Amino acid sequence: MKIDTLEFFTALAGEMNAHPERYRPLGEADMDAIIVMRDTPQRDFGVRLAFEGIRCEHVVEAESDAPCEYRLDGPLASWQSMFGDIVTHGRATGLQTINSLALLGNDIALAGSDPMGLDKFSRFNQTLQEFFDGASKVLAMEVAS
Repeated sequence: MKIDTLEFFTALAGEMNAHPERYRPLGEADMDAIIVMRDTPQRDFGVRLAFEGIRCEHVVEAESDAPCEYRLDGPLASWQSMFGDIVTHGRATGLQTINSLALLGNDIALAGSDPMGLDKFSRFNQTLQEFFDGASKVLAMEVAS
């Protein structure tokens, strides 16, 4: 399964929603984020993720510049590296966590026009990381089938 597809992010949402016990200790997270993966200057993939409570309620393709609370934007290779680390270790490690990648800003940039929206990344990034870490199970299921 390619990570720059709606199918992949829908599977991550399904993994999250099937395991509320992993998210309950993190608390409720209400946020609307767009993830942008840039493959070439002519092609990018954007997906809007809407989290409500301890669920990912909506996953839809989105334009990279669509309004949202915050966006994480970077080259596809950087996203592949993060998800590769997740598959290898069962979760993101070291500088491959979304918090490290976004705060360093070398590969994946955190952007948004509203300070309150940007604050949601800081407040809920562990929920987002747990969501991304679900790739270890989603991609493992694909290999097993």
